[in-house]
Amino acid sequence: MLTMPAAPAKKTARLASLPREARDTLFLLGVIAVIVLPQVDHLPWWCTALTGLILVWRGSLAINSQPLPSKWWRAGLLALTLAATAFTHRTLLGRDAGVTMVVVLLALKTLELRARRDAFVVFFLGFFAMLTNFFYSQSLLTALAMLVALLGLLTALVNAHMPVGRPPLMQSARMAARMALLGAPIMLALFVLFPRMAPLWGTPSDAMSGRTGLSNSMSVGSVAELAMDDSVAARVVFENDRVPRQPDLYFRGPVLAQFDGREWTALPPFQQVRVPTNLRVRGEPVRYQITLEPSQRPWLLTLDAAPTAPEVRGLAPPRQTPELQWLTERPTRDMLRYRAESYPSFRSGPQERVPGLALYTRLPPNSNPRTEALAAEMRADPRTAGGSNTGELVRLALARLRTGGYSYTLEPGVYGDHTADEFWFDRKAGFCEHIASAFVVLMRAAGVPARIVTGFQGGDRNPVDGVWTLRNRDAHAWAEVWQAGEGWMRVDPTAAISPDRIGAFTRLAAPQGVLAGAFNAVNPTLAQHVRAAWEAVNNGWNQWVLNYTQGRQLDLLKDIGFSAPSLQDLVMLLLALLIGASLAGALWALWERRRHDPWLRLLARARARLQRAGLALPESTPPREMAQQVRERFGATQAETVREIDDWLLRLERQRYSALPEQGLAMLRSEFARLRWPR
Repeated sequence: MLTMPAAPAKKTARLASLPREARDTLFLLGVIAVIVLPQVDHLPWWCTALTGLILVWRGSLAINSQPLPSKWWRAGLLALTLAATAFTHRTLLGRDAGVTMVVVLLALKTLELRARRDAFVVFFLGFFAMLTNFFYSQSLLTALAMLVALLGLLTALVNAHMPVGRPPLMQSARMAARMALLGAPIMLALFVLFPRMAPLWGTPSDAMSGRTGLSNSMSVGSVAELAMDDSVAARVVFENDRVPRQPDLYFRGPVLAQFDGREWTALPPFQQVRVPTNLRVRGEPVRYQITLEPSQRPWLLTLDAAPTAPEVRGLAPPRQTPELQWLTERPTRDMLRYRAESYPSFRSGPQERVPGLALYTRLPPNSNPRTEALAAEMRADPRTAGGSNTGELVRLALARLRTGGYSYTLEPGVYGDHTADEFWFDRKAGFCEHIASAFVVLMRAAGVPARIVTGFQGGDRNPVDGVWTLRNRDAHAWAEVWQAGEGWMRVDPTAAISPDRIGAFTRLAAPQGVLAGAFNAVNPTLAQHVRAAWEAVNNGWNQWVLNYTQGRQLDLLKDIGFSAPSLQDLVMLLLALLIGASLAGALWALWERRRHDPWLRLLARARARLQRAGLALPESTPPREMAQQVRERFGATQAETVREIDDWLLRLERQRYSALPEQGLAMLRSEFARLRWPR
């Protein structure tokens, strides 16, 4: 026979025997912990520690029925919070400082939970703290976590409105869930029809270490180790499932042409215009839709190359730089969806050498002398025709990369001042920016105009919904060289070292967490399917919730019959729905009130029958008094009838306090139909 250990049994019994106030307090503290937990990564360490200690302290006071601390304790902790917040954030204003103080204030308020009024303040602070989670993440996981927190807060709120007895928390939870379901249609209508506005906040951007991703500059050799960032940068849906080959999936971002020996940056706009765009495309276009994650940058990713402006709803038409990059008028601070059309086969730039191309041959003086010597050696090769055969120079450089023992790695170490020299002759290892930079420096030293293009290469196709996902680990840097008669041509030197990085699905991947790694080790196929399904669901969340813009609202009005929808139409439709919902709610409440208490309805029916017999009684008359009035009025003439009614009314009164009210009420209702009434 198995028996429960004595200690756990005692603890369970003690928790079950806690007073209602202690039980409700512990439940509320648990809900607060659920609200705060997703923000731990964004809160200062002291804020997390202080909040946790306060919640544990308050829980201990509730369990042991100890008095709450004095106001001086709370004042001291509040002063400490203000000082620590000002020290950490250098201000008491702004998003991060505000969230820090809200979290601690929510915890501190639990230390003065003496009355229902205090509990209501905690509830409303909890609702506000719950919303602050979306300042940092609007992901589906965050939304699901906050849904759990919302149901918890509603349960605590419902429970607080039941001051009598000890109602089970499950009963309050069921009522809270019912309230949430009843309010869901209104919330859905508000989400769909409430005019879309720009968010009131933006997400911050984030060194000897770095992460994969896209930037408007490239510092070569200053990062010793590059961590793979698996977060999503963009999602792409190709129309008619017409997807270019994997090696052709180059999504263009910033073009870098200025080099100071260490850092590559873009040319100023007034220098870019010196070289005409002269974009020439061939073949059939590829049409697609991109959902771009917030980047805090003004660029739009497009498949190389897009001759026409992407279609972006709600923004001014984007502009194209002479270097084929598309830019918006302001940075993308929220998710952006647009359509574009590209031609994977293209050439751009002048076909004859123009003075402006000299900008793309500049190198800082006295830098990378060994690379310059290598370039001179290549120019002297008869195959390059004294350096005039650009194609042969490129071929020789790529052959050196393929056969010279070079490797693609994410841990090349920190480079010195002559980054190209170290790559070509010493380390022979680096990630794509080292390789592209060294290649462009070599080409420029040989007199060939060259530049670096950054963006994304490749991506992964989700087998569930067919959406291509570009992650920050897919960020890439390649080169463009100019050749007479052709213009700018793409050259990817990384492909010469690591073909798998470009032409296959085999990639360097971000390290997995413990749980994901264990799951993958047990059943890798199932792990892939689960991840693909989750990605599809998350993409749906992004498309239909986070990317629900004003333009999509107006498209919805057009679909339901508005010929030229406007914001005014949107507001009028929303008001009409809210008025209709309010009227429906009022009618439902009236109907519910009439049917709310079946016992009162049965008593009212008995009163109505007596009134027809000539005995009018007030609505407040209880059954026992009604029976007495019946005896006094009809007892002398209709004794048998009065005895039946008297017995029925007394049993009706007893049934009010019965352990099985519904069962007894059904019997009384059946007997009511057979009763004889006075005449």
